[in-house]
Amino acid sequence: MTANSHNLISALRHGLIVSCQAPVDSPLHDPFVIAAMAQASVNQGAVGVRIDTPAHIQAVRKQCPTTPIIGLWKQQIPGSEVYITPQFDHAQAIASAGADIIAVDATLRQRPGGETLSELIPRIHEELGKPVMADIDTIENAIAAVNAGADFVGTTLYGYTASTQHLQPPGFELLSQIVKQLDVPTICEGGIASPQMAQQALQLGADAVVVGTAITGIDGQVQAYQKAMRDGYEL
Repeated sequence: MTANSHNLISALRHGLIVSCQAPVDSPLHDPFVIAAMAQASVNQGAVGVRIDTPAHIQAVRKQCPTTPIIGLWKQQIPGSEVYITPQFDHAQAIASAGADIIAVDATLRQRPGGETLSELIPRIHEELGKPVMADIDTIENAIAAVNAGADFVGTTLYGYTASTQHLQPPGFELLSQIVKQLDVPTICEGGIASPQMAQQALQLGADAVVVGTAITGIDGQVQAYQKAMRDGYEL
């Protein structure tokens, strides 16, 4: 682990990381708006932000020059279910845009272009000089990611893959397994819907907690309220 990785771990330790993202068809999916979300989060004590796409990362870096950014680039590529920074060139683009940590899908599903996780993580380290956050769904994939050199492990994909789709985030059981079995900084992400749940994640051993929809997901939150109110009224 590099000195830079140690510094980032210290900066994020026991803190809140806010995922500032929006659906591509939302008016919030604009670099200026995403950067404003990030700045508002940092102003209220967030220790870092998680940002999708090079354009949004670049805007956030300009607005928040010293804030740790976990960067990713979601890509839907035919023939592969992997969509969070699936290939090296995506990692390279978000590193160039200003990301401090590169988040990648670290499940062992087939990656586009024949790339493998055991090749991707070392390339990010060696060619980009960036630590890697492995977004995983199972303890087996967490172990494989650490063996491949991941600097952080996140429960991000728990409940969102074919092997875990029957499970409901947050992945507290998975978090506990990672903390018990692996000596790696662990980030709890996915399904954290209240301050109490974030607190529980820390109590279970998470080094940091990512919250997205519950804070910045206006589109999804409004949809949920509308559905609940409509269903209740129809009863």
